[in-house]
Amino acid sequence: MEKLISDSINSINLVDTSFVRDFTGKIDWKDRMIGIKGARGVGKTTLLLQYIKQNLPVSKTLYVSLDNIYFSGNLLVHLADEFVKRGGTYLVLDEVHRYPNWSIELKNIYDTHKDLKLIFTGSSILQIDHKKADLSRRAVFYEMPGFSFREYVNVKSDSSFEAVTLNTLLSNHLEISMDVGRHTKPIKHYHDYIRTGYYPFFLENEASYHKKIEEIINVVMEIDIPQSFDISLHSIEKIKKLLYIISSSTPFKPNIVKLSERMGTTRNTAKNFLYYLERAKIIHLLHSDSKGISSLQKPDKIYLHHPNLMFTFAAENSNVGTLRETFFYNQLSYSEHLTSSKKADFIVNDRYTFEIGGKNKDRSQIEGLTDAFLALDNIEHGHLNKIPLWLFGFLY
Repeated sequence: MEKLISDSINSINLVDTSFVRDFTGKIDWKDRMIGIKGARGVGKTTLLLQYIKQNLPVSKTLYVSLDNIYFSGNLLVHLADEFVKRGGTYLVLDEVHRYPNWSIELKNIYDTHKDLKLIFTGSSILQIDHKKADLSRRAVFYEMPGFSFREYVNVKSDSSFEAVTLNTLLSNHLEISMDVGRHTKPIKHYHDYIRTGYYPFFLENEASYHKKIEEIINVVMEIDIPQSFDISLHSIEKIKKLLYIISSSTPFKPNIVKLSERMGTTRNTAKNFLYYLERAKIIHLLHSDSKGISSLQKPDKIYLHHPNLMFTFAAENSNVGTLRETFFYNQLSYSEHLTSSKKADFIVNDRYTFEIGGKNKDRSQIEGLTDAFLALDNIEHGHLNKIPLWLFGFLY
């Protein structure tokens, strides 16, 4: 355990706190057990270490990743017992899904040690969701997204723009865009962001950015999905083929019969594979109905989860229209609910209609519709129901 304590102190001391994501403030840290889930690579480890460094007594805090070799011969419950006996009060656990019985043991630790606070993260959203029931009424869960466009702009321009609500954006978009424009060049940042801005490792080395994305997606498909849904190696290869098909033509309008035939599976299996990829934050499924969505419901369109993935898997197919729609879907889906529209591109929160396009897009597709807007690329400022596309990246 001495080695774990030493490693914990070193990790906390070395973490950079020059930029701390706003997501930290969305968490109620007073709860006794907090679970933070999020796709691989979005920065959960950094968030934990920054929070400890800025807010907790290091002498009473132990940070440990559960992929540590220590746990090949030691139980988590025993570690917690020993830590509490030494006067520890904050046990911070990273990558909990790497430990076989993590949810049961966390439940036991929570019930046994009333004065111990537990904070944990998991990169496999699929596995975390499967085990949430074990911790019901004990843990409070949060889902951490990748960088928003607003956060990216703040880092790149040394700014401190605040997030806005959708209603505020729709009613005050001109004032907001003018304020941003006085400090930086949002369109230039937008074009950089859609290539290399969603994952925080753009701060390290942009040259290897897409290689790291490939590695993350391979881990998700070869480890996370099989462990969560008990599927075969043969099925993994079919899921990879499915992702290739989607990446080659997004937004993909699925014909499930043809898609299943091309993959050599049943229709229900093809729909399940789509559901797995969506839960793993690799794709977005856009449906026409906001109610009763299940793994077996056919989506109207399929998008990659965020624009960076398009440059990773299908740079030659990254047409500007698809990039625009993918950006809009990704940035709004964290806080809003999106469905497909028969007359335009999206309906948001069952109320607002949005058509996405370039700066010369006219109002013909939304003419006569109430609460209808154009989200337009390559404009710094809008007018009335014409709103800059980049500004929708300021919602979180």
